[in-house]
Amino acid sequence: MSSKQLISRDIEIFYTKASEETRLDKGMGVFEFERIKLLIERFILSSPLTIIDVGGGTGKYSAWLANKGHRVHLVEPVSKHIKLAQNRAHKLRNKFSVHMGESRKLEFPHNYADLVILHGPLYHLQEQEDRNLTICEAKRVLKNGGIILGFAINYTASTLVGLLSGLIHKATFFQMCKGELTNGRHNPPSDFPWLLAEAFYHRPQELKEEFVNQGLTHLDTYAVEGMVWLDKDFYANMLDSKRRKTLLELIQITEKDNSLLPFSPHMMVAVQKTDKYGK
Repeated sequence: MSSKQLISRDIEIFYTKASEETRLDKGMGVFEFERIKLLIERFILSSPLTIIDVGGGTGKYSAWLANKGHRVHLVEPVSKHIKLAQNRAHKLRNKFSVHMGESRKLEFPHNYADLVILHGPLYHLQEQEDRNLTICEAKRVLKNGGIILGFAINYTASTLVGLLSGLIHKATFFQMCKGELTNGRHNPPSDFPWLLAEAFYHRPQELKEEFVNQGLTHLDTYAVEGMVWLDKDFYANMLDSKRRKTLLELIQITEKDNSLLPFSPHMMVAVQKTDKYGK
């Protein structure tokens, strides 16, 4: 099955042109990568675990987890990313497996994984039905007692960027923001080709409910970047040890504050499979 059958053509084109491989190596991506690793580590209480990294991109998180001794399976629908992930896995002593596939149909048996990470599916599937299928599949392949970590983009993300950058006064950008704020749908205008392809941006409560409605137990919802990126000198201050400490402490004390979650561009929901019969 080709990747164009797995995901929409717009998403395929976006990732073919964009460099997901270098995104986490610069700007906000550096902080995002380190912060997400810290969040994931909170739910790794033993080793080795069997982990499925769904929407794992070029394998940066999978490689990190494999290097820690875990059995990792990356699932990804973009052919460009598959090749990069295979090259990354090949260089490791403890290799991770790479599977061309997508979140609504995982090629793993029931009750297989200790941990399922949903890195991209929740915001690349605009339809509620598709996100429900994704969550049901993650639950199916998860062992009873296992954890799902789902990452989402906040419904306020573009609007906050627009206000800080002045882009909110561009008519097409503002129109896009209105869609995200009212119905969660992100459809980038043609005059902003560098923006993320079609997506769905969640409200924090909505993200929680999508998992709870599938019979999963909500553990917590976390801000990824939190509000610290709003610091007007964020990048410079993150390089200053004293100021970085202040910013990290601010994240720590606000990361689960429901009223402040909308200030964080990304969120992570943590849920557990606690079915009586392990279904």
